[in-house]
Amino acid sequence: MSKELKKKDFHYNLPEELIAQTPLEKRSNSKLMVLNREKESIHHNYFYNILDYLNKGDCLVINNTKVIPGRLYGEKTTGAKIEILLLKEIDKYTWECLAKPAKRLKLGTEIAFSKDLKGKIVKDFDQGIKHIKFQYEGSFHNIIDIIGEMPLPPYIKEKLEEKNRYQTVYAKKTGSAAAPTAGLHFTDELLEKIIAKG
Repeated sequence: MSKELKKKDFHYNLPEELIAQTPLEKRSNSKLMVLNREKESIHHNYFYNILDYLNKGDCLVINNTKVIPGRLYGEKTTGAKIEILLLKEIDKYTWECLAKPAKRLKLGTEIAFSKDLKGKIVKDFDQGIKHIKFQYEGSFHNIIDIIGEMPLPPYIKEKLEEKNRYQTVYAKKTGSAAAPTAGLHFTDELLEKIIAKG
């Protein structure tokens, strides 16, 4: 009889001191864990040696979405502090967002994010998901580039000094709510070598 998997079955202890808090100066100097399925072995290498595991004719699929600085901090008219994460653009003025504390954000709640950006809750869903209609003049993306923060995972406590360090070197199409983190270790030089190998 097979056991039904639960989310807790995937929990494991990862000591905080083993979680990198800042990016390496050179992206490709990150560690690379290599699993050999035939030998059922694992060994450790460096990402800049990934070329050793790719062969001519292999297909490498990359996600070229660009992360937006979509973590925004605002304030209700009562003075209560609000944090949202932009998830998906619904139309020019409305975004699907993850909000906290979600219970305090009822339909019609107004939030001021800056003097140039205000928002209003227009739809309320489960698990903290809200639709927020924004009021602004000019370019929405220019405004969030100034006031927004990159949506780092909750286990990263250090503030990110350079926003481009949370982008892949091949990021082009704006709109991702989180970085495709496996791609953060590629450099232009490494990609050129991979292409040259075929």
